[in-house]
Amino acid sequence: MSPPPPPLGRSRKKAAGHAFDAALDDAELVAARAALAQGRWTEVRALLAATGDDWDRRGHRVDVLAQEPTTTAWARDWRLAEPESHDAEVLLAFAAVHKALRGKERSGKVRERCREAAARVPADPTPWLALLILERALGHEEDVVRLFDEIRHRHPEHHHAHHLMVARLAERRPGAGQDPMHEVYDFASWAAEQAPADSPLAVLPVVAHAERYRVLAHAGLEPADPAASGHWVGRRARGVMKAAFDWWLEWETPDEPGHPRCHIDLNFLAHAKSCEGRAAEAAVLFHRIGRHATPAPWSYPDRDPYEAFTAARAAAFGSV
Repeated sequence: MSPPPPPLGRSRKKAAGHAFDAALDDAELVAARAALAQGRWTEVRALLAATGDDWDRRGHRVDVLAQEPTTTAWARDWRLAEPESHDAEVLLAFAAVHKALRGKERSGKVRERCREAAARVPADPTPWLALLILERALGHEEDVVRLFDEIRHRHPEHHHAHHLMVARLAERRPGAGQDPMHEVYDFASWAAEQAPADSPLAVLPVVAHAERYRVLAHAGLEPADPAASGHWVGRRARGVMKAAFDWWLEWETPDEPGHPRCHIDLNFLAHAKSCEGRAAEAAVLFHRIGRHATPAPWSYPDRDPYEAFTAARAAAFGSV
């Protein structure tokens, strides 16, 4: 039997009383998520059908829906009603991944479920994304690399997959410290260069810089306050930040629908500009972010993300 619907207005991920919403600015996703929480899975079916093969948007939407505690039960109802639905199968597999990450599902069983979902529609990278999220947390690096290749074969510019790969690569050789030739920087630069000119992967080198800081700070090789670190002010770092900010200025289209995960990039870029001491540029980015703050990278290495975000935003706005 499906569970009763949870109370309306329940919060999303919280930090010190503040709720972060992984849906970001996707109003259609927010509406479908609320409907699913009340058992109206037909609205999720319509949303995913309309998303089609916009793989970045599909991955984002399925991931966000899968994080809800009642998704598994309602998606099972959907699959019972429509056993041939690939979307229902993928949503169930993705929800199982998030349950496994919370320790409420066996990882071996979840892997098999994801592979079964992937086999039903071989062109869809979304089941592979679910597996990559799982192995990023629980698996070996060779599994992460293999799954990234599976996704990239289906969608070479997959945004979420590249972010996951950067986060994993940044964890290699923490003892190497501030090595400008570290493989995470090479990978991010390569991915940005391979992507089309308008691809948000242009911001990936900034993400790599933040992820490497996270690793070094956890290892005690960088201060816990990123603004007190020299990580963002070296010649190479400044070049990376400038290139990403210039790309954003050239390709920003605030009056048109943007990339579904663009606010994640904006948060990484605002964080970098704040740490670099470029308050005026950070202020422009904070204005564009609006209320769509994200936990990463403001939580790095062990900070309250909302406090860090609001402090950096206040400092940026106070300087202009």
